[in-house]
Amino acid sequence: MNIVLHKDFIKAYKKLRPAQMEKFKERRNIFLEDPFNSILKNHQLHGRYHGYRSIGIAGDLRVIYKMISDDVCLFVIIDTHSNLYK
Repeated sequence: MNIVLHKDFIKAYKKLRPAQMEKFKERRNIFLEDPFNSILKNHQLHGRYHGYRSIGIAGDLRVIYKMISDDVCLFVIIDTHSNLYK
């Protein structure tokens, strides 16, 4: 699987604390091996994010992504649950 990073994701990622960046890298590697590993809490979204999915990174930090094709995934944004779902 290939991951493409949206410009909004890159901008938000740069604002994370170093520990959060490390946790993201760990979860990204798990995602690449098995996107539906239970540790990721991967689930489909509804409402404003209909057609997108979310994975948990650490605490309430989430990544919202969309499958572009069978082997390409677009990471759209990374942020806290409360900021994403206002």
